[in-house]
Amino acid sequence: QVQLVESGGGLVQAGGSLRLSCAASGTINSIYIMGWYRQAPGKQRELVADITSDGRTNYAESVLGRFTISGDNARNTIYLQMNVLKPEDTAVYYCNAKYMRRIGWDVYWGQGTQVTVSS
Repeated sequence: QVQLVESGGGLVQAGGSLRLSCAASGTINSIYIMGWYRQAPGKQRELVADITSDGRTNYAESVLGRFTISGDNARNTIYLQMNVLKPEDTAVYYCNAKYMRRIGWDVYWGQGTQVTVSS
């Protein structure tokens, strides 16, 4: 089992910045994909950004140039630096981790952290 603990959400004015962290513990494999998803009220959960264990990153078009995902393998932690935040970024942000196992992948979710951007 893997536990994901998120931190860093909060309330910020438009144009401001926040940094989210997600720390993983438990049965962690060195081959993984970790990322952030978000879900706004009445909308489907969507991928914001993810990063592979070898450092490849992927971003939703809506956050390109504003958000940066990074990882610290030694601490089993990923970060999401969010700059130039917009009201439409308001959502619950969930950390997600996929670990390669002998057969297939195991998928885990964090409990979510609220990000609210006021206009």
